[in-house]
Amino acid sequence: MKQFLNEFKEFALRGNVMDLAVGVIIGGAFQAIINSLVKDIISPIIGLFARTDFSDMVITVLDVQIRYGSFITAVINFLIMAFIIFIMVKMLNKLASIGKKQKEDEAPKTKKCPYCLSEIPIEATKCAHCTSDLTE
Repeated sequence: MKQFLNEFKEFALRGNVMDLAVGVIIGGAFQAIINSLVKDIISPIIGLFARTDFSDMVITVLDVQIRYGSFITAVINFLIMAFIIFIMVKMLNKLASIGKKQKEDEAPKTKKCPYCLSEIPIEATKCAHCTSDLTE
């Protein structure tokens, strides 16, 4: 049993698991912000044009209320969350690619022929200027 607990401790304290836990907590807090945005700001603004509040949109079928307005609010929440996550991932990918582009640009594209010292493509096996065979 002690070995099982040690394995669980090692798993739970691994870097990826802790990062995931922090991400879930931040995501939950972020979801509360988006829910408030939709419920307190966007829904009332749309309600001005629709002349109703989304939470009031209900269909009653055999004394059962179907709250399709709440569903519309949930869809709006999802779309906003998905859009913001898309923007964040796009920004992170752009930041990650900045360093890669600089490293690729630093790679030499030409070399000097050891015989005539002319600039030739890095992949060349024969110098175009002096026709020497390049063995490297």
